[in-house]
Amino acid sequence: MRFREPLLGGSAATMPGASLQRACRLLVAVCALHLGVTLIYYLTGRDLSRLPQLVGVPTPLQGSSNSAAAIGQPSGELRPRGAAPQPPLRASSKPSSGGDSSPDADSRPGPGPASNLTSAPVPSTAARLPPACPEESPLLVGPMLIEFNMAVDLKLVEKQNPEVNMGGHYTPKDCTSPHKVAIIIPFRNRQEHLKYWLYYLHPILQRQQLDYGVYVINQAGESMFNRAKLLNVGFKEALKDYDYNCFVFSDVDLIPMNDHNAYRCFSQPRHISVAMDKFGFSLPYVQYFGGVSALSKEQFLTINGFPNNYWGWGGEDDDIFNRFDRIAHTKETMLSDGLNTLTYLVLDIERYPLFTKITVDIGTPS
Repeated sequence: MRFREPLLGGSAATMPGASLQRACRLLVAVCALHLGVTLIYYLTGRDLSRLPQLVGVPTPLQGSSNSAAAIGQPSGELRPRGAAPQPPLRASSKPSSGGDSSPDADSRPGPGPASNLTSAPVPSTAARLPPACPEESPLLVGPMLIEFNMAVDLKLVEKQNPEVNMGGHYTPKDCTSPHKVAIIIPFRNRQEHLKYWLYYLHPILQRQQLDYGVYVINQAGESMFNRAKLLNVGFKEALKDYDYNCFVFSDVDLIPMNDHNAYRCFSQPRHISVAMDKFGFSLPYVQYFGGVSALSKEQFLTINGFPNNYWGWGGEDDDIFNRFDRIAHTKETMLSDGLNTLTYLVLDIERYPLFTKITVDIGTPS
């Protein structure tokens, strides 16, 4: 019996079944190759430059883990052949000062395995500022009982005010205060009065949600006291510490009886101690501006500060009142005596937990 030849001719090797088998083998090989390349691409974090390391081929960079970190982590972005690599991403959101050029500045190791996931956005480390403090603090309690018949222990006062930083500076934690207030206290040999002032005023100022600092300006020597000149010194020295925009000038023996009496600045100079017990809770005369007063930085600069030529007690407060009340008529004398003629020598700066004490030599009467 003779077998019939295939209708398409050719040998059995050319049968459709054999061709299909070869095609399937080729497809399986291609799929295996594709799967292998995909797996290697995933393991290298999409950085094909690490492929030789995975397959065991030595490279010039394989000897040092620090040098790999210095190059930076892969960004997942394509770049033209021969183009310079992008600098490594930094975790800090602070701008560079341009002053760090040491070799170790850019060769710190990365944060660990998660550093390969650099295609995700890098979170900012800059802390968000709290909201602005309200115009009137909700922490105020109103009238207070002020007594001077008990002893004050400053160590206990420090423990009662843990949020006050060294040097007597406090910043609210829950809100951002627009009032950066420097409290300036002219001082000499009034230790007991200062204890009471610190005991009562620190809690009041914190409840008022002020960003404040306390400066005790101590006059050295035994010459006549010059309150106004010490206040000018306090203005100058406090600005070296912080960008204050308000200055409250206070005698060390005056304590407010109501915490609604705001120790901050307004659109006009503010006389804070408008009623004192030693004057029968009234002013001795209309133009009296002594005790406690508040002026913004701009207001104080406008009038050239306090006069420097009032030695002994009294007179300087009336002068400062007149500088505002009749500024057009006192311009000539105002510009000849004040901040622009201030001379002094700082002898010592001591920073205590509740205040900063600055001892100065302001000279003697001429």
